[in-house]
Amino acid sequence: MTGKPLPPRPKTAKPQNLPPSGKQETTRGLGAMPSTRALRRLDTRRPPPPRTIPQPAAAAAAKEEEGSPWSQSSSSSSSSSAPAKHSAAPAAAARAGSEARAYPLRDFPGRDAAALGGAFRDNVWWLLKQWAPAATGSVSAWRALLSDERTGAFVPIFAVEELVAASPAPLCDLCRCAGWSHHWVSKRKFHFIIPKTVDWDHPSVANTLLRRSDHLLHGLIHSNGFGHLVTIRGRDGGSTVLSGCQIMDIWDRLCAALRVRAVSVVDLTRKHAVDLRLLHGVALGKTWFTRWGYCLAKGCFSVSTSTYAAALEALAALPVDYLRSRHVRRVVTIYRRLSNKPLITVREFLCCLLDWKHREPPLSPPPANTCPRLPFSLPEPCVMKRLREPYQRFEDVIDLLDCRWSKKRLLNAAEVVVGKLLEHADGPKMTRQEVRDAARGAIGDTGLLDFVIKSLSNTIVGSCIVHRVADPENRLLHFSLEKYVEPEQEPVEVEAERTPPVIRWPSTAEVERDLRAVYRAMVEARSESAQAVLDCKHWVKWWGLRDESDDQLRFVIEWRPQPWEAAELTWSMPPGDIVVVPLHASIGELLVEAENALRDSYCCFEEFHAEALDGIAGEKWDPVMLGGAESGDTIGVHGHGANMKTGLRCQGGVDAWVVRCVCGAQDDDGERMLACDVCNVWHHTRCVGIADDQPVPPLFLCMVCSGALMAAGPIVNEVITVPVK
Repeated sequence: MTGKPLPPRPKTAKPQNLPPSGKQETTRGLGAMPSTRALRRLDTRRPPPPRTIPQPAAAAAAKEEEGSPWSQSSSSSSSSSAPAKHSAAPAAAARAGSEARAYPLRDFPGRDAAALGGAFRDNVWWLLKQWAPAATGSVSAWRALLSDERTGAFVPIFAVEELVAASPAPLCDLCRCAGWSHHWVSKRKFHFIIPKTVDWDHPSVANTLLRRSDHLLHGLIHSNGFGHLVTIRGRDGGSTVLSGCQIMDIWDRLCAALRVRAVSVVDLTRKHAVDLRLLHGVALGKTWFTRWGYCLAKGCFSVSTSTYAAALEALAALPVDYLRSRHVRRVVTIYRRLSNKPLITVREFLCCLLDWKHREPPLSPPPANTCPRLPFSLPEPCVMKRLREPYQRFEDVIDLLDCRWSKKRLLNAAEVVVGKLLEHADGPKMTRQEVRDAARGAIGDTGLLDFVIKSLSNTIVGSCIVHRVADPENRLLHFSLEKYVEPEQEPVEVEAERTPPVIRWPSTAEVERDLRAVYRAMVEARSESAQAVLDCKHWVKWWGLRDESDDQLRFVIEWRPQPWEAAELTWSMPPGDIVVVPLHASIGELLVEAENALRDSYCCFEEFHAEALDGIAGEKWDPVMLGGAESGDTIGVHGHGANMKTGLRCQGGVDAWVVRCVCGAQDDDGERMLACDVCNVWHHTRCVGIADDQPVPPLFLCMVCSGALMAAGPIVNEVITVPVK
């Protein structure tokens, strides 16, 4: 968020007189019957079914590569939840002359890692033991290589451990924007990074990984298994070996193998000034991240899932002929002839353009159109009128421009420039700087003004033609106006043929130009629906608890606070942690594992001591399976030692600051906000009429406070009025 500074991070709560913590007594029944599922697990004579290796979620472009013969990767250490070791590392790693372990690109992170069954906090340490330590300063880092058999390239991937207590930013803003403000602050963050290509041969790059933002891949995972996809860049972002789909496959397989619970991403992908979440959503009905199982987490500005779906449908069903763009209406006829399809809606036209980018031109001209709905054949020999117009209208030029401003703002700025030229029509020609200075008072955005002045050259704006000529002596640009007169129509006899005329096959650059034109015309026609789709940028993928048919029991452990501890909480309770114990573990062993899970994962539980469990009956030496709980159940943990006074408690901070915007938002969604100076309630700047490029006012009052102040105005004036003597 930008603009007015974010609310200060919550400070440590003041110490209070706490009541003596008495141990909570629990009554346990010794005669609890084991469940049917537990009895089945006791049948140890039957060997467990073979563990299935989850297949990587590869993109559709990589399906043809699944049959490639990849060598098995090696394992240098063992784990209770990992399968047996494989053979030695591939010979490609030896050729690379590096101590880092090398994985086949399409088998990363290896078959042994894919069979891990523990929690993330255990799996990540097992994996990092297989990697080589990287030379770093104050942080711990590891390094591995991904070998691409097709190109022979070795792609480095780094893992960096960040200790939250020593971090300059211990609280995670990504968690706060993803709706995870109530999560406990983890003790460690693990960063998985593929640096940009030019840094692959520099071993010292590991020292500056966390201070840079130009990585090809940057994923962050907290020790509790919740993570964020921070950065991903494909070939358009500087990658010379890996495509965006390949990098996304690497990240998705890594998260699945390590048993990550959920990963959020802020979808801000743009390509050629086009927002891909809007383009793919309208054309394909899903975003780019949806291929890997990501779904909409929440919309900004209180946009709901139903509103998002309705906005997509409204844009997709928009008729192409409804678009107010001459360029679009002109090129849609060409694509209708080439594709032999009617292309009625915007979705059909966008799908055609996206498919056309990857088509090769045919060796022979396309056949004649046979679509009954599109009679493109010209009539019998007739007389047609041909227009000869050497100038282009500015609204047509806009459709071909690649910029960030809307068509309406560009047209308004052009009219302002023409108006200033009309005021000096009787004088000499105006230079570019003179035009800029004259229009500067009416156009606050200097970037917009410079872009419009650059684009006004032999163009028609209103009833005038704008001429731009360079002085041959000093090369200064001079602007002048000429009254526009409609060109005469010359009757020309055209011999119509029985077959349609041959249409030139559009190039890739022309298809991308037409794609941008359709995109901008669609946004202009349905601006509210397009804005609703663009406001949905927070996506998440959930893995959840995967309980498999193996010799492990998995439980979700939730901390049960005591009454005085619950009074200190300003957020709702976060999700529990996953604990994995052997099949014949006792209740006491489960209690120890639950205590270790909380102490190893979170800052506020470093001195926590577990005392009792809820949801399972029996003594500490009784088997877990005889306590009435099944694998996958949620177990409550009682104890003492949780630090409720530390500032590193929840990702949203200790103080629950209030968001109550007029759009309906009640939580931070990552958008620009400012707080009322009276009630300290936060609002979106866009919702209160402040544009993103405008500064926030020094004093801001919300509608409630300003209305109350206006209502109390006469009373205040009467009270403070000094009588005249």
